[in-house]
Amino acid sequence: MNTRRRAGSADEAVRHPLAELAAEAGGDLGTMPYSMRVLLENVAHLAATGRAAPASVASLVRSGGRSSQAELPFHPSRVVLQDFSGVPVVLDLLALRSAAVRKGLPASRVEPVIPAHLVVDHAARVDVAGVRGALEANLDGEYQRNAERYALLRWAEQAFANLTVIPPGNGIIHQINLERLARVVSTQREPDGRERVRPDTVLGTDSHTPMVGALGVLAWGVGGIEATSVLLGEPVLVPLPRVVEVRMTGRLRPGVTVTDLALTLTQQLRGHDVVGAFLEFTGDGVGGLGVPDRATIANMAPEYGATTAFFPVDDETLRFLRATGRTPHHVSLVEAYCKDQGLFAEQSTTVRYARTLTVDLSSIEPCLAGPRTPHDRVPLARVPASFRALRPVTASAAAAPGVPDDGAVLLAALTSCTNTSNPAAMATAGLVARRAVESGLRVKPWVKASLAPGSRAVPAYLDRAGLLAPLEDLGFAVVAYGCASCHGMSGPLLPAAAQAVAGSGIAGVAVLSGNRNFDGRVHPDVRAAYLASPGLVVAYALAGTVTRDLTTEPVALAPDGRAVHLRDLWPSPREVEDAVAAANDPGLFTAAYAGMLAGDDRWRSLPSPAGELYEWDAGSTYVLPPPFLDQSPRFPAGDITGARVLALLDDDVSTDHISPVGAIPIGSDAGQYLLDSGVSVRDLDSYGTRRGNHHVMVRGTFSSPRLRNALAGGRPGPSTVLLPEGRPCSIHAAAVEYAQAGVPLAVVAGKRYGLGSARDWAAKGTALLGVRVVLAEGFERIHRSNLVGTGVLPLCFPAGQSSGSHGIDGTETIDVLDLADLRPRKSVTVRLGGRDGSVRTLAMTAAVETDREVQYLRGGGLLPHVMAGLT
Repeated sequence: MNTRRRAGSADEAVRHPLAELAAEAGGDLGTMPYSMRVLLENVAHLAATGRAAPASVASLVRSGGRSSQAELPFHPSRVVLQDFSGVPVVLDLLALRSAAVRKGLPASRVEPVIPAHLVVDHAARVDVAGVRGALEANLDGEYQRNAERYALLRWAEQAFANLTVIPPGNGIIHQINLERLARVVSTQREPDGRERVRPDTVLGTDSHTPMVGALGVLAWGVGGIEATSVLLGEPVLVPLPRVVEVRMTGRLRPGVTVTDLALTLTQQLRGHDVVGAFLEFTGDGVGGLGVPDRATIANMAPEYGATTAFFPVDDETLRFLRATGRTPHHVSLVEAYCKDQGLFAEQSTTVRYARTLTVDLSSIEPCLAGPRTPHDRVPLARVPASFRALRPVTASAAAAPGVPDDGAVLLAALTSCTNTSNPAAMATAGLVARRAVESGLRVKPWVKASLAPGSRAVPAYLDRAGLLAPLEDLGFAVVAYGCASCHGMSGPLLPAAAQAVAGSGIAGVAVLSGNRNFDGRVHPDVRAAYLASPGLVVAYALAGTVTRDLTTEPVALAPDGRAVHLRDLWPSPREVEDAVAAANDPGLFTAAYAGMLAGDDRWRSLPSPAGELYEWDAGSTYVLPPPFLDQSPRFPAGDITGARVLALLDDDVSTDHISPVGAIPIGSDAGQYLLDSGVSVRDLDSYGTRRGNHHVMVRGTFSSPRLRNALAGGRPGPSTVLLPEGRPCSIHAAAVEYAQAGVPLAVVAGKRYGLGSARDWAAKGTALLGVRVVLAEGFERIHRSNLVGTGVLPLCFPAGQSSGSHGIDGTETIDVLDLADLRPRKSVTVRLGGRDGSVRTLAMTAAVETDREVQYLRGGGLLPHVMAGLT
């Protein structure tokens, strides 16, 4: 199956001739979607190295881009991690290594077999904003809070040969992946000295990993447990996916941004139910979108539910590689290999897809998404009405001069990899800022403004175009190179805003250029959050409220009383193009990443433990041995009987609801545990930074103040009732009592359960609470996989049915039968025992996709399965 060929400017290399492979399997490469061609090469590589059956190649070719029940092995060429999800991966690896040594195996038996990059980007908190020294002040605070976690990462980097840690202050994982790590085509030296050339493929412990699909790199997000198994050599087994074509026609109109397009696609694609699909973007309209535009769209893949978003390699891909400082030799290799292997995009009518959706780019209009989910697209003119629908706007009688009322913008954040990876979007924001400064406008005094770019190249090219200074003049100074407000690390509100929230209870708003706005995610004290293009973020900071229609009403009044409208501030397409051209310099990207791995003096001065095994500190409140090897819950050999409902939930329960990342409240179960452990109130920190402590995390599960459990009367917060007596208590306290009584637990939910991130602690915490089964109308892809990986059985109601249609009120006992011969997508019987002694039954489908997942459930989860295989 392997041949030796010359690939353009590349040296003679080992490769898989895809056209020949397809023909041998009875198919035609020209009819296969491009993402499936990459999968074909991956499967062929696994088959050639003995890690997949040759028959899997034929299964893939015959599927023709339409879903199939056959299991497909996939092993990426590399893995990317971020610190919030990466620290648990490191802990799982070192726990497995310690366990292997106890079994008499060498420590090297647990070693990543493929490269992994861990980017420290999630711990950056915006404590200081609006001043030019904010970056250094926030970095100082970050190191102070995270010294123990970062010392663990320094140990891990020296202990695991294939793990590279990218220190804080360098940018966001996905933007670094796009601008620096991604190869598109990768090379690997074989034992005989020859080079193997392969498509670059990636799995990442963050749901926005598909962003790099803008470069033609096949990538998707997984939970940390799954990433651990992949790093140790286990392929991911997935059903052959359906590939949906999104055919783009036309061009965006002047004044419309690619953010508007991405938010519109998120709404439309949610309506077309593309959950679990591969999306492949084609058509004439794609040619008018640069890689940064494509990245904005691909980044939102988890928001519209797809497994991945893929733009085939084309001339624009090559241009971007050159523009970001890749070497001419490598760009030539990418071009030659992709053209030789049929991976270079061609306008063709022969490619067959499971389904085709058409999007006319000229129909897109300016919009935001909010106030609570990314798929709630709102045309710009209707933003005030969308907020009024959430809460009628009433001027507070207690409001003092300078204190905002309902609808006030309390946070305006230029943040996240979604839009700060896009020079045109950022140039638009800078041009709006420049015109605002020229008009004498200022950001309203209650607005906390911030700029948290995804890479150090962003302020460099803004400065070169003369646009950084006006942003800073308005308060949009660089506060961090990390995710910041996009995932809830917004820091405190400004004093006037905090006082207005606490005193008069105003309903404040966040406007951010991010990808998520789930209820309570961006900041616990804002009632609504809107996703917007960077230019609109600046405009709303100037307006100070979302209650004004910016399509007709002025954004603000100039000092001379002149009304300044959005049309006065918004740049023309030519102005944006000129600004981007003025900033274009590959050397800026090369310089931005030159010292990336070395870190700054703070990083280099951290303790750097050595040795193959980590020295656990029993008194640590941050890093403890994880419990998922020896104490993992076991799936029953027979049935689940007598389960009680811990939480009865509605639609769109996100992983933020299940496992929040924000500050740990003093009065919470987790806060009380830490205080009892001797931690001061000042040092409680956040759930995100304490993911290495399972005692904190299990107490934080289902602890979001925005969670509404119908079993507890819909009160917000981590409340439930202990059954059968109905005594109110916290979710964690109830779980402890149920565990002592030997009662298994269930969670019942609605549509899109587990919406959001790859956060494996949303599943880990669920399992540690004693939940054995989750009944829902539908699951988000990654959370479903994470539940299985922790030994929790996901069950789906039949289409059109729900907990409401079956009259489930949460007081029932639940039996799940027919589990002795569990298999993928099996129909099982659920028996509901009512308080009045009645018994009802219904059929539900096990949301288990592969035979390997059945093994994970039987073995108590993925990590015990991996541990059992260590020899």
